[in-house]
Amino acid sequence: MPRTINTHLLFTAMSPTSEILAYDSNPPMLPKWLNKGDNAWQMIGATLVGLQSMPGLVILYGSIVKKKWAVNSAFMALYAFASSLLVWVLVGYRMAFGEELLPFWGKAGPALGQSYLVRRSHLPATAHYFNNGTLEMAMVELFFPQAALVIFEFAYAAITLILLAGSVLGRMNIKAWMAFSPLWLVFSYTVGAFSLWGGGFLYQWGVMDYSGGYVIHLSSGISGFTAAYWVGPRLKCDKERFSPNNILLMITGAGLLWMGWSGFNGGEPFSAGITAAIAVLNTHICATTSLLVWTFLDVIFFEKPSVIGAIQGMMTGLVCITAGSGLVHSWAALLMGIVSGSIPWFTMMILHKKSAILQKVDDTLGVFHTHAIAGLIGGLMTGLLAIPELCDDDTTSIPGQKGTAYGGGIVQMFKQLIGAIFIIVWNVFTTTVLLLIIGMIIPLRMPDDELLIGDDAAHGEEAYALWGDGEKFDATRHETIVHHASVNAEDSVNSHHNQNGCHGVTIQL
Repeated sequence: MPRTINTHLLFTAMSPTSEILAYDSNPPMLPKWLNKGDNAWQMIGATLVGLQSMPGLVILYGSIVKKKWAVNSAFMALYAFASSLLVWVLVGYRMAFGEELLPFWGKAGPALGQSYLVRRSHLPATAHYFNNGTLEMAMVELFFPQAALVIFEFAYAAITLILLAGSVLGRMNIKAWMAFSPLWLVFSYTVGAFSLWGGGFLYQWGVMDYSGGYVIHLSSGISGFTAAYWVGPRLKCDKERFSPNNILLMITGAGLLWMGWSGFNGGEPFSAGITAAIAVLNTHICATTSLLVWTFLDVIFFEKPSVIGAIQGMMTGLVCITAGSGLVHSWAALLMGIVSGSIPWFTMMILHKKSAILQKVDDTLGVFHTHAIAGLIGGLMTGLLAIPELCDDDTTSIPGQKGTAYGGGIVQMFKQLIGAIFIIVWNVFTTTVLLLIIGMIIPLRMPDDELLIGDDAAHGEEAYALWGDGEKFDATRHETIVHHASVNAEDSVNSHHNQNGCHGVTIQL
């Protein structure tokens, strides 16, 4: 039975002359099962992953898009982060990590009561038995309270939703997004999380997904691509001219994302042990290698290194290693970096331009390539290269797991492939159904006249008090300032209409 803690009685019962030392073998205010180091590391990991989203992706999205979409893009990330936490503690956490309801879904319920949050955390929440009644997989008890696990897993859920948003930036109706994001978390994310992490059928079968190559990245990439199809494309002029409004801020957001990945992969072993250190090292080896490979390919084929390309390469490396960061050798992480820096580069820079299907879907930030493709590669390479020693050291892994190259046989690769197919099919289905239902009530795409304006039409706010990057000038809301009395107003504000219907304003100073 878990110990209940009454802090009021603890402090009032202490004798004034008694002295409590920080390193007593049995301090009265702590349960015996609590490991302070593991608990601290788990909360640090949760904070690092949270910082990846807020402010990391908020800054990245707000700066990597055209100026007129900076506020809208940043707000989509901000709203998703905030709404996710409320949904998570009300029903989401226990649907993903609670007691089994179905082989792919947990029982919904709140994660708010003190009796639930202060008890010892365990994963999975349901023990599994063979048909003859013998124990197959017991509940693994961790050395920190349930509250630490709830907040850590929330950070995973929130960033998944924000990554999905990258596919529909620059045209999705913000009200439709506000309805879609919490529903997607409940009906799509929780299924993948329970199936692969929470004790579901893929977990029991032995599909390996260390930190979310499938649960987070493959699902966000596939759902984002599906959402982009149903929402529809940006304006033609925006598709053709969508340069970042602030590259330096874009690098800042990407840097927060990269460094936060130490908590993303380092926090998954649920202990501050050897596996956590290996996972963090492998994370940065793969990201660095992938960034350099992508940059070299840009130089070889396009003669110039691209900052956006370098960030894309960084991203694909981080995504690829996620599925196996704590399960593979560091030389394997380097190999995964080479593959993740080249194959997604090819699909994005070469194949995308020749594929009618990929051309038809307007995936704003290329999330399909950077997350779905890279996540799939990472999952398959983990099935090939996972070593038995690290699999056994993983707190919540199925006993006896190992990659194909280390005796796991071709069956492990088959399991990885089936796991990926399940995530793909489920996310296409749920994303489609949710958007079709929402679309009956709220238009999924903003009207063209509002798309011409951008942030001002969607929020009544602008990121910068500057004009002239191709957006429509709304004379009813803004003043034209003439800096010299002799300058005619027609010369001061020179509006021009191009063939795509986009309007530009040039201020003559």
